[in-house]
Amino acid sequence: MPLISIVTACYNEEENVNEVYQRVKNVMSALSNYQYEHIFIDNASGDTTVEKLKEIAKCDSNVKIIVNARNFGHIRSPFYGLMQAKGDLVMSIVCDLQDPPELIPEFVKKWEEGFKIVVGVKETTSENKIMSFFRKFYYRLISKIASTKQIKHFTGFGLYDKKIIEALKTFDDPYPYFRGMISEVGFEIAEIPYHQPLREKGLTKNNFYTLYDMAMLGITSYSNIPIRLAILSGFICALASIAVAIVFFVLKLLFWNHFTVGVAPILIGIFFFAGVQLFFIGLLGEYISSIHTHVKRRPLVFVKETVNIDI
Repeated sequence: MPLISIVTACYNEEENVNEVYQRVKNVMSALSNYQYEHIFIDNASGDTTVEKLKEIAKCDSNVKIIVNARNFGHIRSPFYGLMQAKGDLVMSIVCDLQDPPELIPEFVKKWEEGFKIVVGVKETTSENKIMSFFRKFYYRLISKIASTKQIKHFTGFGLYDKKIIEALKTFDDPYPYFRGMISEVGFEIAEIPYHQPLREKGLTKNNFYTLYDMAMLGITSYSNIPIRLAILSGFICALASIAVAIVFFVLKLLFWNHFTVGVAPILIGIFFFAGVQLFFIGLLGEYISSIHTHVKRRPLVFVKETVNIDI
């Protein structure tokens, strides 16, 4: 029977691990034609998450645990977990239960139809409207500027054939943008729309920095347009400065005794150009930071211990 690997990344999710395990188990019990393994990769939780997972693993050998030596972040750890899956099909489900495990049969059905990649797309969401607006804006932006077609409202929730996982391993990226990599592989993608509920238990681990980090990673990994926009902006600003200078020069010649520039336009011009320069220097820094990360070639994670799985 084909083996399905369910991969769940977690960090301080003591209130959710039992429920996500039970809901996945209930769903998989109905898929009698498949074996499954449920891999939890824990990012060095400071609560009782690991202890609860070990209790589950004692009673169910389908549950496998990877415990990181420290917190390696929200990008590296989940990707490493996916790379350790041995299944013919590999599925990513987050621990906060905002990815409904009950959709697994629909993903499997699409795989049986021949799709190597099946992704969940957030058609609707219960999150606050302000956050939803910024997410939609980002998805539209990245889809416009990326060098490869990106999947809108895709967070990583999906099912991937073993062939896709093997292809992802060839990227050898120390800080992978998983959403973009899925698009870059190039296989036909099936989309399953779903409603994303609010987190019911525990606290979200996302904050401004993690969301900004993910957004900039997507832009710097899959688009050169922003850095080229800096050149175009500099050229336009230079032309505008020359035009303004000519206009002021002519006005001064025509109205020598009455025309004065004043301090305000000079200050406004200085602050405007300083702001433009700082913005694009910061953008350039993001690209350099991305290059620096790749040059260091550090491993995705270091593993502290495992249960029911050999790494």
